Amino acid sequence: MESSSKGEDEVGGYNSSNVKKAKLQSTLAALLDDPILSDVPKKPTLSDVDTLISLEMGSAMRISVQKLDGTSFDVALMNSATVKDLKLAIKKKLTEMEQSKMGHRHISWKKVWANFTLSHHNQKLLDDNSALQDFSIRNNSQRCVVPVQVHFVSYVMSKDSQRHSKRRKHRFFHGLNKRA
Repeated sequence: MESSSKGEDEVGGYNSSNVKKAKLQSTLAALLDDPILSDVPKKPTLSDVDTLISLEMGSAMRISVQKLDGTSFDVALMNSATVKDLKLAIKKKLTEMEQSKMGHRHISWKKVWANFTLSHHNQKLLDDNSALQDFSIRNNSQRCVVPVQVHFVSYVMSKDSQRHSKRRKHRFFHGLNKRA
């Protein structure tokens, strides 16, 4: 008799755990649909939440990124962010936006960054390791009404400035022609 009541408790505990989880998910979904929390991603990570808290406290900045088609979107970054951090935030935001609109869609970021770069006040952000503050991109006030604007611009790397040369396709018998 004890084993049957224990089995019922496990089933009841399992069901109550699922009910609690479902309630938590519905509460979280309702919170994320609130217009006040519109800048929180649908599946936020701890770093996303930390950056948004820092943004409210003034130790982070909001950057508006304008695409070539004229549309723009905002990303939040810490004040000490680099160009690489900005590129990663753009990649994350655009991937999230594309997936919410069209489902899974692959964007070749290697090709994007090979043909385009970011610009701020006609100054191209080419060095990934440079701090955004080096390009005068900074949070001027705690409650910045107009976010800093960064634009995508066409850019083609010259062969001299490329870090990596294009790899040749390796063929299995590539050495046989040299001997003949």
